[in-house]
Amino acid sequence: ADAKGTLQRIASLGIKQIESARSEKGHYYGLTAKEMKQVCTDLGMTLRSGHVHLDDKWQQTLDEAAESGQEYVICSTMPTNGQTTDNYKKVAEAFNKAGEDCKKLNLEFGYHNHEYEFESDKGEVLYEVLLKNTDPALVHMELDLGWVIVAGKNPLDYFNNFKGRFPLWHLKDMDLAKKHSTEFGKGGLDIVQMLKHGKQSGMKYFFVEQEEYASTPFESMKENMNYLA
Repeated sequence: ADAKGTLQRIASLGIKQIESARSEKGHYYGLTAKEMKQVCTDLGMTLRSGHVHLDDKWQQTLDEAAESGQEYVICSTMPTNGQTTDNYKKVAEAFNKAGEDCKKLNLEFGYHNHEYEFESDKGEVLYEVLLKNTDPALVHMELDLGWVIVAGKNPLDYFNNFKGRFPLWHLKDMDLAKKHSTEFGKGGLDIVQMLKHGKQSGMKYFFVEQEEYASTPFESMKENMNYLA
């Protein structure tokens, strides 16, 4: 409702790097790409990344991303449906192509996981099908650590087996019983342990993400920032 006011509040918490996400108001909450860049600059923040869809407005999405000054363009949903290795191989091809498109504009392409990518088909974990069939130079993974643990997997296994593939993280603590995100330190993610392995994963930026709150989003974010400090 108040994009500029919200960005001011985020900056007041000491947050320096942010990631946007697409909504009914476009990619920047009703602001143009240029305005988003300017507001962030004025507040001492940098828009590093943005969640987008791989759809028929793809070129426009890329042009906006380039104008906003962000580095990463992150696809936040699977472009085609089907929990099969065949579909995930098809998606991997689409991602490689999207990565090439991004390179032309000096952008980096990536994908953000949820829980369902950790299901298996034909004895293979689907997320690993994506990792094995995408070019590491073109497709970067933004690992949502919360969804990994909810799926019963360990992020450290991915850091070990696919070193350097995860330049972006969503650092998210999860209540494992409810499958809800929660304030840092209240859920099942060993945050300190994760941060110790940042280098191994190739992490350049992490974004604090929370979707359910004890009181308000702002209070929860304040708590998370205090925890990190």
